[in-house]
Amino acid sequence: MIDLLMTQPYWLVVSGAGVSAASGVPTYRNRRGQWQRKPPVTHQEFIASADSRRRFWARNMIGWRFISEAQPNAAHRALVQLEARGAINALITQNVDRLHQRAGSREVVDLHGRVDRVSCLNCGESQSRASLQAWFEQHNPKFAKLGGRIAPDGDADIDDLDYADLAVPDCRYCGGLLKPDAVFFGASIPAQRVALCEQLLERAPGLLVIGSSLQTYSGYRLCLSAERQHKPIALLCDGVTRADHIATQKVSADCLPVLQGWLERLAERGD
Repeated sequence: MIDLLMTQPYWLVVSGAGVSAASGVPTYRNRRGQWQRKPPVTHQEFIASADSRRRFWARNMIGWRFISEAQPNAAHRALVQLEARGAINALITQNVDRLHQRAGSREVVDLHGRVDRVSCLNCGESQSRASLQAWFEQHNPKFAKLGGRIAPDGDADIDDLDYADLAVPDCRYCGGLLKPDAVFFGASIPAQRVALCEQLLERAPGLLVIGSSLQTYSGYRLCLSAERQHKPIALLCDGVTRADHIATQKVSADCLPVLQGWLERLAERGD
């Protein structure tokens, strides 16, 4: 794959949960692309049901403790170096953990949003997710020390959790519903964000997908666009992807050795 990557002056990267796996953030799917966790609360459920919101926040309250402490790994740092060398013009991530930004990547589009910010669905007032954690733990002491299996979106899978009496904060300004700035399952990505991703692809000579099965259409759509534009599509994912049949080249392996090898080749060429 490194030979292919060296054929283009730079690439647009789409990253998925596989990039954050070495940081301890689990993936949604297994190597066969099959879902491997309990269904998350959908956008429609969150909006319509107070019970669903309590379920979400009970799990999120526990999952946030982990996601806020996760650290960028060597793959995140390799992508920062590739951007600095001009081998990557931008990075579109399906992850909501902000680890790319914390590693130092500059041109990043959070395709599915971010979980470190929370906004009011009524007035739009925004605040950090970290600022809510103390409130949750103060008003829900019995949940404060619970543990569970961490999920990739700041959630936690907890068996038989009784969340009926969980206290959930309202917007401090208007009393509206608070929701993380992430695109929940069942919701659409903002049209302006989709348009930005398409513009980045139009400017890039090739598309490199790292650590994503592309089972969600948001990422797969970019592969379809690259195919229509007759641009090379490189897939670096340890498992099956939805775009295997249209890839110029596919490598099923851990991404880090390839990224490091790419950096070494660039250094040898003097880039």
